[in-house]
Amino acid sequence: MSTDSRVEVLLKLTDPEVPVPSYQRPGDAGCDLVTTEAAELAPGERAVLPTGVSIALPEGYAAFVHPRSGLAARCGVSLVNAPGTVDAGYRGEIKVIVANLDPREPVRFERFDRIAQLVVQQVEKVRFREVAELPGSERAEGGFGSTGGHAAQQKDYVAVGATGASDLRGQ
Repeated sequence: MSTDSRVEVLLKLTDPEVPVPSYQRPGDAGCDLVTTEAAELAPGERAVLPTGVSIALPEGYAAFVHPRSGLAARCGVSLVNAPGTVDAGYRGEIKVIVANLDPREPVRFERFDRIAQLVVQQVEKVRFREVAELPGSERAEGGFGSTGGHAAQQKDYVAVGATGASDLRGQ
């Protein structure tokens, strides 16, 4: 006996030829988003690509636009704001900000190429309660690389907000 526990998401195709987003294999968390426009990105360039899809999520859900691992591995393509967040109240077309991180080769997208994955998740609303001190934990204030490994050896990041000198507001 099987019950369908899938969440219903209303979908509007802003381009009537776009395929409805779908999961490629059973158990996949993300369904594929395609681009409706061809584009070529030189090394280091980025572009906002339309997907031809608008959705209406139920209250209490959000959709997250994730990079495709194959594009990252083969072409050096990533998403600038990964994951991009689609809130339940947003009704516009989903667009994907892609970046070509390959230092030498351009990357070309054709109409209906798969460019990202959409993962729909239930999200919790929180109520913030201000306190003078937070309870202790084993990690405490240990941040980037605090658990060791490769990241612990690289110190070329700037902790924004740590000092007035690293304050990037207004930039």
